[in-house]
Amino acid sequence: MKMSQNSSGKDDQASGSKKPISLPISRVRLIMKSSPDVSSINQDALFLTTKATELFVQHLALSSFNNGSGKESNTLSYSDLANTAQETETFHFLTDILPKKILAQDYLNSLEQMQEEEGADY
Repeated sequence: MKMSQNSSGKDDQASGSKKPISLPISRVRLIMKSSPDVSSINQDALFLTTKATELFVQHLALSSFNNGSGKESNTLSYSDLANTAQETETFHFLTDILPKKILAQDYLNSLEQMQEEEGADY
């Protein structure tokens, strides 16, 4: 009798792991097919890639929310995501995709400073 309870528990766990996914599979397929190296996509690989992407985005959002300034107001902002990408080693590869926002005037000042440094080098 104990064995049948165990096996039904495993079935529940297996069915629990097949939760529906939130990201559109067709969009993930389109992104995967945009690579010239991909000719065909296995359905299992497509599902796993979609689920892994969903879990990654969830992890990034939770980390950003927990480390961000919006915790008091229960919000998640772009600056929270950018700070997490820059400060957390796990997400450091996203710094080019999620750069910190700067004001246009600050950018122009830094650009001007770089041009002056280049002029001084010659």
